[in-house]
Amino acid sequence: MSHNTIRPWRNIERRKSRQIMVGPVPVGGGAPITVQTMTNTLTTDVAATVAQVQAAAEAGADIVRVSVPDEASAKALREIVRESPVPIVADIHFHYRRGIEAAEAGAACLRINPGNIGSPERVREVIQAARDHGCSMRIGVNAGSLEKHLLDKYGEPCPEAMVESGLDHIRILQDNDFHAFKISVKASDVFMAAAAYSQLAEATDAPIHLGITEAGGLRTGTIKSAIGLGNLLWSGIGDTIRVSLSADPVEEVKVGYEILKALGLRHRGVNIISCPSCARQGFDVIRTVERLEERLAHIKTPMSLSIIGCVVNGPGEALMTDVGFTGGGAGNGMVYLAGKQSHRMDNDRMIEHIVEQIERRAAEIEAAGAKAAE
Repeated sequence: MSHNTIRPWRNIERRKSRQIMVGPVPVGGGAPITVQTMTNTLTTDVAATVAQVQAAAEAGADIVRVSVPDEASAKALREIVRESPVPIVADIHFHYRRGIEAAEAGAACLRINPGNIGSPERVREVIQAARDHGCSMRIGVNAGSLEKHLLDKYGEPCPEAMVESGLDHIRILQDNDFHAFKISVKASDVFMAAAAYSQLAEATDAPIHLGITEAGGLRTGTIKSAIGLGNLLWSGIGDTIRVSLSADPVEEVKVGYEILKALGLRHRGVNIISCPSCARQGFDVIRTVERLEERLAHIKTPMSLSIIGCVVNGPGEALMTDVGFTGGGAGNGMVYLAGKQSHRMDNDRMIEHIVEQIERRAAEIEAAGAKAAE
């Protein structure tokens, strides 16, 4: 039995939501939870931005967001959209013209805050541009930029203020008969974000975009995001996610997938189960896992691999993975295939051998999938 198998005790019942489209990608309505990131290059540097979008897409990003702060960026967006392999979300703040220009440039979605882009007439113009060009929208509420009247009412940023802001913005879109939207209520405080999202999920059937905003660097941000997003996803909330890290956007995508894989919500690539190592290890577990992560990064097929240093837990873990290796001392260990003992392999040949086994099994899975689709 593979670790990818869904068992009754680990099945998550997802919140029911409406479905919208971000370009060709469905969000909500039971569709797979999508993984997003955002470029951090100057949008006017088209080559650098496109390269970053492509790298993120190669890592598995379903959707990529690009900031559009000025007219030059809006002009550059047209070429970025044309060269992007995934739908582009235009990040819009304060100036309604940027939203209109981004829609005209081919953005699949506009990330807006209807309350900060001008008068009701200007909001209607942006909505009409989105409707005319087939754009969806994301209402992006952030604890760090709440409206003054809400801060006056509640005294400080809090979940109730964030949800009220979000519902006010939903009302603006719905009053203009626009329903192709998703919504987020982000905060850098894990508890505030989780509480706000939980309340929001009860108040609307709109697809929900999850994120712990400004989470920090690679290690700190990963931990905060895993706690916050993991808690919400575990309770069934969330239709699309973005892990916000002060790091390469590719790392955001990788962490996003690891969170989803840990919860059995979505699988991509090889899920490595490995021990922390100890004096019982029959080989260098830490270095072996590092090398295998590098060598197997190109595999996109969902698979599981166990790398365990000794026979205490090794055989048990191997029973639940597609491929496994358990150290046994004497310079060799046992290879498991599909949860069964297969053969012994010398430690110094083990990495190459495991890569071959994973690649062969991935090819078999892909071939079977292609045949089933015929």
